[in-house]
Amino acid sequence: MDQKKIGAFLKELRKEKGMTQEVLAETLGVSGRTISRWETGSNMPDLDILIEIADYYDVEIREILDGERKSERMNKEVEETVLKVADYSNQEKQRLTKRLCFLFSLGIIAFVIYFVLEAMELTDISLYDSIASGALGFAFGMMIVGVMYTSGFLAKYCAFKKRIAKRG
Repeated sequence: MDQKKIGAFLKELRKEKGMTQEVLAETLGVSGRTISRWETGSNMPDLDILIEIADYYDVEIREILDGERKSERMNKEVEETVLKVADYSNQEKQRLTKRLCFLFSLGIIAFVIYFVLEAMELTDISLYDSIASGALGFAFGMMIVGVMYTSGFLAKYCAFKKRIAKRG
């Protein structure tokens, strides 16, 4: 970090707004002498004031710490990359959601089958008892998957599984 460069950048930002050191000092709740020290590079603002300065000048803290504005081209490239990643993530979430909805629907159907077989008292026959048991097991399994998915545990499990697969 080059404090002199940061100070010059802070001075440039202040002058772009057409402000004096005293007016900026009043705005930030510090003394004019403090502003002068920042702009000469002899002192640096505290983190909470640095955040306030970044908001006030509508720049990133990273730009202040680098002592220069980042190029528009770089910002556009970063923005495009972030949007692509977000689109990919959304597509993956939509695909997973469709799969889970399908499986949950099957789980509900399985539970209805179990309930109908129990209500009609057909579980005394071993074939129907096996069907009812299988349907109840599947419905219960889907309920567990639903709880794991909504709690975020399923995502952690999948990430762990991918890490293990990469090692092997």
